[in-house]
Amino acid sequence: MNTRLKSLADAGVSIWLDDLSRQRLQSGNLKQLIDEYSVTGVTTNPTIFAAALSGSDDYVEDIRALGDVTTASAIKRLWAKDVQDACDLFADLYRSTGGYDGRVSIEVAPGLAYDTEGTIAEAEELFGLVDRENVLIKIPATVEGLPAITATLAKGISVNVTLIFSEDRYRAVMDAYLAGLEAAAAAGHDLAKIHSVASFFISRVDTEIDKRLDAIGTDAAKALKGKAAIANAQVALAAFEEVFGGERFAALAAKGANKQRPLWASTGTKDPAYPDTLYVSELVARGIVNTMPEKTMMAFADHGYLGTPMEGTGAAAAAVMAEIAAAGVDLDDVFKKLEDEGVQKFIASWDSELVTSVEKALAAAK
Repeated sequence: MNTRLKSLADAGVSIWLDDLSRQRLQSGNLKQLIDEYSVTGVTTNPTIFAAALSGSDDYVEDIRALGDVTTASAIKRLWAKDVQDACDLFADLYRSTGGYDGRVSIEVAPGLAYDTEGTIAEAEELFGLVDRENVLIKIPATVEGLPAITATLAKGISVNVTLIFSEDRYRAVMDAYLAGLEAAAAAGHDLAKIHSVASFFISRVDTEIDKRLDAIGTDAAKALKGKAAIANAQVALAAFEEVFGGERFAALAAKGANKQRPLWASTGTKDPAYPDTLYVSELVARGIVNTMPEKTMMAFADHGYLGTPMEGTGAAAAAVMAEIAAAGVDLDDVFKKLEDEGVQKFIASWDSELVTSVEKALAAAK
């Protein structure tokens, strides 16, 4: 067992791998990460699945077995099979932690990001295809995604809310979660069985804000580089503590409800000037999830350290964000751009890589 990653887990951070492929499952690599690197869950997204499928022979037999199906149906079935197998691998951990960990995510098609009803329908379809209690259905935190999150939770389906960048949107996500729990309780669902994480994106915030600070060009602006992403996450954690320490959640907790856990996503460092474990070491708090690319995970396993715990840092972090705004960075514009780009990147991966690969494979199988 890697001692650095175990120390991170012992500090209260659930370590999830941000990657999934048939090869990882069949080679035993994922099981090794569970056994030796404290991995307790997996996240995936359209870009990750496109990379897993493109140019791989691992899916040929399954594609042939699909018969005459649409490309969209083939993608969902192939992806659901990988997620189902991963869920089975995590089943014991899921049961032993009461659903806290042992989770695997699958995402609705990115083209539905602005389609509330389409998202609701596909979330239910994916839940049925995977047919495992420990699956999380990923729904983007767009304005149109918020009511879909509530409606999906109301059906007793656990949700991973993705593409969150700002405190304001995060508060709307938490409200959607609580509304979903209230509706689920009214419908007679067991709230203890419903879990959720809220995926707050990290490194992309620094990438965009650092670029704008460089453009401003003053010494004061440049001194703020590399501070936004961590401060933004600290502000989010403070919001989480406030909402889930409040009366509305307390009433739901009395009925068995679980907190919607913050999840730090996009934690691979993109700027080589920053330490490669920055968004792991400096984002430690009890009860949160950090989903990491394997490269970042192995970097932490080799030389990572535990930074100062995040709890109680919200006020200082808010001051940092205010200082960045005062330097001339339009934070609302930053967060809107990041959300728009996030959706468009997933759509591009889906259309140009995933759909193309599956269409070719379906044609070759005929």
